[in-house]
Amino acid sequence: MSDYILSCCSTADMPLEYFQQRNIPFVVYHFNMDGQEYPDDLGQTMSFDEFYRRIAAGALPTTSQVNAAQFIEFFEPFLKDGKDILHISLSSGLSGTYNSVVMARESLLQKYPSRKILVVDSLGASSGYGLLVDMAADMKESGASLEEVHAWVEENKLNVHHWFFSTDLTHYKRGGRISATSATVGNLLNICPLMNMDDAGKLIPREKIRGKKRVIAEIVEKMVEHAQNGANYSGKCFISNSACSDDAQKVAERVEEKFPNLKGKVRINSIGAVIGSHTGPGTVALFFVGDKRKG
Repeated sequence: MSDYILSCCSTADMPLEYFQQRNIPFVVYHFNMDGQEYPDDLGQTMSFDEFYRRIAAGALPTTSQVNAAQFIEFFEPFLKDGKDILHISLSSGLSGTYNSVVMARESLLQKYPSRKILVVDSLGASSGYGLLVDMAADMKESGASLEEVHAWVEENKLNVHHWFFSTDLTHYKRGGRISATSATVGNLLNICPLMNMDDAGKLIPREKIRGKKRVIAEIVEKMVEHAQNGANYSGKCFISNSACSDDAQKVAERVEEKFPNLKGKVRINSIGAVIGSHTGPGTVALFFVGDKRKG
């Protein structure tokens, strides 16, 4: 069996300790805030609390995708060490980074023709992307080959559901996810849009729900509707949030009540700086394995 690494990007929004414990190297994105560039290094350089505090105070962070040269620099030490690579990338529906990975792969294979570099477009983001990486890591640790893990991830990536709601629509308006009028009316009427990711890895508004209590109930019902085996779901469930841990905890408690056969407790993570630059504070995202996502 070939010696290979499983890698991803910081936008998988899992804790640093998680990647260290599972030996998963990750490519670091960057963001710019108040005229200074920072690495999206999972809260190490700038804590999540500080990041969202600055946004609440009026900062407008911007992000940039990882380019091909950065991927070459990231991958090459592993190739020199005789390792093959399986890299799972942030959704191409949200970023051009997947294309950068492919460009880096083509360049490196010319230099290292005996090595293998397999790339997957996760069609996911945040801890949903992280959940896909987590399942791939489980397979790798169980002894599955590079090709076996790659084939499984390609076949099953659209089974990872991403459902989101937000209590603050400012950044969704800024990013063009919703119109300025919808954002203004939504904030005035306490409307919390329920969104998900479609089969192209794009964020799609699905329902307009008035009130936080109702949208929390509805996001859990979406899991009942779509999870493998419904309320008998026995897989993992991840949640990520942007400076609204109380809301995330309420969703987690409802999930654990509805799904007694979960594999472990619900894991709650922070939405990192790159994804959080586009959501702003007030977003809760729920991730689980279910039926195939559709447009």
